[in-house]
Amino acid sequence: MRYDDSVWPDKIEVVAEDDSIIVINKPAGLLTIATDKEKVKTAYAMLRAYLNSKQRPEKVFIVHRLDREASGLIVFAKSIESKERLQDQFKDHSAGRSYIAVVEGRVKEDQFTVRSYLAENAAYRVYTTDNKKRGKLAVTHVKVLKRNSKRSLIEVRLETGRKHQIRVQLADRGHPIVGDKDYGSVSNPFRRLALHGERLEFIHPATGERKTYRSNPPKEFGEL
Repeated sequence: MRYDDSVWPDKIEVVAEDDSIIVINKPAGLLTIATDKEKVKTAYAMLRAYLNSKQRPEKVFIVHRLDREASGLIVFAKSIESKERLQDQFKDHSAGRSYIAVVEGRVKEDQFTVRSYLAENAAYRVYTTDNKKRGKLAVTHVKVLKRNSKRSLIEVRLETGRKHQIRVQLADRGHPIVGDKDYGSVSNPFRRLALHGERLEFIHPATGERKTYRSNPPKEFGEL
């Protein structure tokens, strides 16, 4: 079956695709979905054009998001039913997500968990709050993979999925993600946010099979 190559960008890698889902490896710098300022250059728009170009056009639905500045795995659904089944897993935390990041400074602990309440202000900036009614609980598990005097390579596993959760919580501990000037980073050697969605795990909405997908982070992350 042939598709129209003009609607499919070379930078997006399809990791898996069937009648119910499509998993992609999003490059850094690409929005997941449209904003007021950008409605065309998004992963969703590109996928919609790609699926519409098939001999038998298919639909696509947003399940979750990945920050524009980050890279890594995202799953999209091809039906409302698949979308709802996948989103339920993200809500009840049965879907698994882990990330690789490079942060500023030498992280002392080998492993730790961050629990805090996050809220968003009128300027769309996420911040930590002690007000449990205003904020939403965010839980992040961190493991150090490598470190030197200036930076640390870490694995981050999300228990919850709040906006900018990893970025805010790491910055709160004094270790902003490299390249994240919005949350206090003062260096940008990779010319991008040093955050990559490395693993995605969920129960397939049609087959009921547990699926795990992986994407290697940029090699320069490991070079610190």
